[in-house]
Amino acid sequence: MTKRFFLLAVVMVITFTGGFISGILFSQPSKNMLKSSGVPQSQTNPEQKAMPKHEQRSKVLMGYVQDFRNPDVVDYSKLTHVIFSFAHPAKDGSILLNGDNALNNLRTMVKKAQKHDTKVILAVGGWYHIKGGESYEYFRTALADPGSRTKLVNELASFAERENLDGIDIDYEHPRSQEDAANLAAFMKQLSERLHPQSKELSIAVHSKIHSVTKTEVHFVVYEPSMFKHVDHVNIMAYDGQWDGGYNAANLAPYPFTEKIAAYWASLFDTHDIPKEKLVLGVPFYAQPEDPAIKQVSYDAIIDTNPDKAASDNVSMNGTTYHYNGYDTVQKKTRLALDHGFGGMMLWEAGHDSKGPYSLTAAILEEIEKADI
Repeated sequence: MTKRFFLLAVVMVITFTGGFISGILFSQPSKNMLKSSGVPQSQTNPEQKAMPKHEQRSKVLMGYVQDFRNPDVVDYSKLTHVIFSFAHPAKDGSILLNGDNALNNLRTMVKKAQKHDTKVILAVGGWYHIKGGESYEYFRTALADPGSRTKLVNELASFAERENLDGIDIDYEHPRSQEDAANLAAFMKQLSERLHPQSKELSIAVHSKIHSVTKTEVHFVVYEPSMFKHVDHVNIMAYDGQWDGGYNAANLAPYPFTEKIAAYWASLFDTHDIPKEKLVLGVPFYAQPEDPAIKQVSYDAIIDTNPDKAASDNVSMNGTTYHYNGYDTVQKKTRLALDHGFGGMMLWEAGHDSKGPYSLTAAILEEIEKADI
């Protein structure tokens, strides 16, 4: 018994001494460790804390980014999700990207986003197709056949895994019949069954379902509500109301229009017992001209020449009047979404934002952070 005790004591002394020495050795960072830390060389305060992880936020802030954008224009630190737009569906269920430049931009965004704990999701679809015309016919055809539908599921799941993505966003604009809706629901269920076991997210962009003029439900876009049980986020495109009825740029995304949209989706999810936290309210970061012959402009372009218009919702420039959502309006819409129990906000698109003190992304984040206090 005494001999065993002696041996045990020797082992404990050696272990303690070794641990003490190791602690001294490895508590001193090497030059190589400092070089690989990712801290910019211009950093003068080594004690500065990193940005809080997005998992600590109670709400999401999701920003679509077009595939031609320079990845450096995105403020990854403010977004929980970057949604790279777009991959294009083919009728046979394969997917297309806009060349090597788009793929390289995506890969660069993934690397930059990881430094800020920001998720990167690939959006599939959009209004226009890479081969010309609307994406509708390509999506409709691919989803109508079980074989091409399964192929599209497999292609997207494999692509997400291969490119280290955090998920897939489906932007089918728009299912226009009960048959379309049923096929889309079957596709989303099948895709969720592939992505979720891989710990990847699935979101869907949806039409506002409200007419900007009459403020009533539109029926030319059809969804099967049960589909929303299979997704993580439902991104409501609460803009582009200027096309409802006769063209009217002022109907782009006014606040009363958004009030009706928020109420509609909250009620729909309550009726079908789906968590409202899945709902994400979208806002536009572009301005619509009263003269349709003149092109849209970004919010950034407005601020660049008219910084005093940051809090406004219209501006006169380029020989016309533009309508948009300014700083105060996007904050008001953020509060509206949070008051309805939504899971956060979405913006189209990050490349349109101002980079200075009038950033709309920063305005939205400020309201989200207030709700977290």
